[in-house]
Amino acid sequence: MHHDHHNHHHDGMSPSGHPYRPDSDTSLSYWQTMEIAIRELLIAKGVTTPSEIAAQIDAMDSRSPANGAAVVARAWTDPDFAERLAQDAGAAATEMGFDIGPMKLIAVMNTPQVHNVVVCTLCSCYPRNLLGLPPDWYKSRAYRSRTVREPRKVLAEFGVTLPDDMQVRVHDSTADMRYIVIPDRPAGTENLSEADLAALVTRDSMIGTGLPRTPAA
Repeated sequence: MHHDHHNHHHDGMSPSGHPYRPDSDTSLSYWQTMEIAIRELLIAKGVTTPSEIAAQIDAMDSRSPANGAAVVARAWTDPDFAERLAQDAGAAATEMGFDIGPMKLIAVMNTPQVHNVVVCTLCSCYPRNLLGLPPDWYKSRAYRSRTVREPRKVLAEFGVTLPDDMQVRVHDSTADMRYIVIPDRPAGTENLSEADLAALVTRDSMIGTGLPRTPAA
């Protein structure tokens, strides 16, 4: 039987019928090579173990915006906690059992007069301990450069149109200092539980490029 090995990916399909995608394997970068070398050295010297490294990776992967939403909801319902959060966000988040690590975390509070938005103009510094991995657009050159120049226009593209008399403050994250926006509490939520309030907090509202959901939504 004749086999045509040149037509396995005809019309973008593999022989199994699944869409064909080329391999994404590339050569290791300098930093990837360094990470592997240091990791193997630490294991060889008994400083850590492969299972401990795997556990830390799993813990990092499990972080999500739900952590930050819980912090926001607590701030909405507990004025004393909100004050501690404004004074030292890292310590306040640690009270709730979230590991902030060595970075300095700053909570910026939205008000009816002020809207805050967070960017990292150099790379993609982000409060991963509370929000998980940053979205791709946060790391894009367009977002990093335009947000500091024309924040209102960028926010409008995200669907956030602010009154002309509302002040917009842009906060530039760094390698050792991260920000989380505490959005203004939506109206009509006075009787909601802390858990129900947390469900209204979106990832983008804690970056400043979005607003919390409303109870009706």
